[in-house]
Amino acid sequence: MNSVYFMAASLVPVLGATSTLREGVAIGLCAIVMNSLHQLLLTPLRQRLATWAYVMASLLLLAALASCLQLALRAWQLPLALALGPYPALLCLHCLATDHLLPREGRWRLLARYLCTLLVTCLLLGACRQWLADAAGLHLASLAPGALLLLGLLLALYNRLRPGPAHPRRQGKL
Repeated sequence: MNSVYFMAASLVPVLGATSTLREGVAIGLCAIVMNSLHQLLLTPLRQRLATWAYVMASLLLLAALASCLQLALRAWQLPLALALGPYPALLCLHCLATDHLLPREGRWRLLARYLCTLLVTCLLLGACRQWLADAAGLHLASLAPGALLLLGLLLALYNRLRPGPAHPRRQGKL
């Protein structure tokens, strides 16, 4: 599996759980907490375990973190936990993707930048989807296909505003 598959699989919780701004903030904060704890708790194990043992330890730790997150949401924020559904448990995909894709050196700085970007993406998607569903009357925006369309529009806007020409490989041919 390459990085494209990991990142595509890790978009599932972001797209599914950001139908309102409140849910976007919640799933973004849950992602930050899970990723940070996962990386922090695996730091002493990286050098000591073999590859297969490290993967098993990572999966067991993710299962424990996801269970604790679900229980904490149900204990303190039941309406929010019911609105988020199974998506906080799917944040394990984010943790696996970041653990696999982060380099060994400069790991924490890159992780902090990634988590800030993830939180901003969750906030933008949640705010835009809530505004489109409530103010503009587009019910499609509150559903998962609307999230995909909105994410495509945000990426197109980002590519349009980003300075510099496109890579020659990505330019169209006549």
